[in-house]
Amino acid sequence: MKELEKNLNGKSLRIGIVQSRFNPEVCEGLLGACRAQLVQQGVAEADITLATVPGALEIPLALLHMAESERFDALIALGSVIRGDTYHFEIVANESARCVNEVQLACGVPVANAILTTDTDEQAIERMMVKGGEAALVAIEMANLLRGLG
Repeated sequence: MKELEKNLNGKSLRIGIVQSRFNPEVCEGLLGACRAQLVQQGVAEADITLATVPGALEIPLALLHMAESERFDALIALGSVIRGDTYHFEIVANESARCVNEVQLACGVPVANAILTTDTDEQAIERMMVKGGEAALVAIEMANLLRGLG
């Protein structure tokens, strides 16, 4: 049996990031951790493209355009949706996740989803560094896996 090994070598990969500007402290933390992990894994700074959008619901459209451009090996979604007092949280959390997944399935470009959905600001701040770094690793691993699958 041929088994494709996990490959976290980011050398020569082109990564696109779409970051929400809503909840800026959390989103900047996600971006910082993500970018640091990409570079640590060998992705060149010149091969990382960042697009920012107003909020989590706008992330999928920007991802779709990036995926359709065929310029990226993998994409990363960064955002933060924090529960408020209305039903709006569920709509934004559910729809952003669904649409991010639809982009990767429709276009065949892996998308690491690091749109945090938390109950409080404190929870989001606690998770931002870990999730930002994890998103970078997921993007690299999936890009390499798809290359290996040919």
